[in-house]
Amino acid sequence: MTTRRRNARVLPGFGLSLGFTLTYLGLIVLFPLSLLFWKSATLGWGEFWAVATTPRALAAYRITLGASFIAASINMGFGLLLAWVLTRYRWKGRQFVDALVDLPFALPTAVSGIALTAVYSKHGVIGSKLEALGIQAAFSPIGIVLALTFIGLPFVVRTVQPVLEDLEPEVEEAAASLGASRWQVFHRVLLPMILPATLTGFALAFARALGEYGSVVFISGNMPMKTEIASLLIMTKLEQYDYPGATAIAVMMLGASFVLLLIINLLQWHAQRHRVSR
Repeated sequence: MTTRRRNARVLPGFGLSLGFTLTYLGLIVLFPLSLLFWKSATLGWGEFWAVATTPRALAAYRITLGASFIAASINMGFGLLLAWVLTRYRWKGRQFVDALVDLPFALPTAVSGIALTAVYSKHGVIGSKLEALGIQAAFSPIGIVLALTFIGLPFVVRTVQPVLEDLEPEVEEAAASLGASRWQVFHRVLLPMILPATLTGFALAFARALGEYGSVVFISGNMPMKTEIASLLIMTKLEQYDYPGATAIAVMMLGASFVLLLIINLLQWHAQRHRVSR
């Protein structure tokens, strides 16, 4: 009876569970993506490349990738700092700030875009101050970075926070007692432990920013060759019933996302391997 209870499983056996998993992923992920590639293949390679590399499309790629990378980098730094403060310190209002981090998850992206535009426009509370300094936040690449930073922050915080909670403070105290400075404690002791999670948060924030539309469409200004993002260009082509052109640009963005995420995963694997070897 004891042996039978130990062999019992809450979920079905491996074969049935794997079948359900692959079916679910196939219907939700692989099937739509395969249709995307199939639709873009109707153009032919020459026409596909011509559509995907027009000057307007290249400008949209540069804006999207550049703003997404900058926003994810900002979130990687400040998200790590915020996760550290939430984990290591206790103060009044901490739970409120902790809940506030998840606000971009629950808030509709269009609402966040309108709010950011109202705040950072030249008549807004912050935008008017920046305008006096000669800095235009809304309807510029700066506004795109602000919107992408806003929606990407929770990914870094919620990825790094559990790792920091599992780290024992005694490890830092032991390193300090041996004469290590604060920088040495962070660089030699803490960073190797939190680097994989930090890179994961960066990758999630970057991937989220690449496909963002609602929060950016209001604050960017949507000027072709200047502040037009790739997702907006795709929507424009769909409104013009140019489905092959829209899928061509979508395939290019999908390929770029896959390559960059693969690089991040390789970096994570290298960091974990380095930590184990030490």
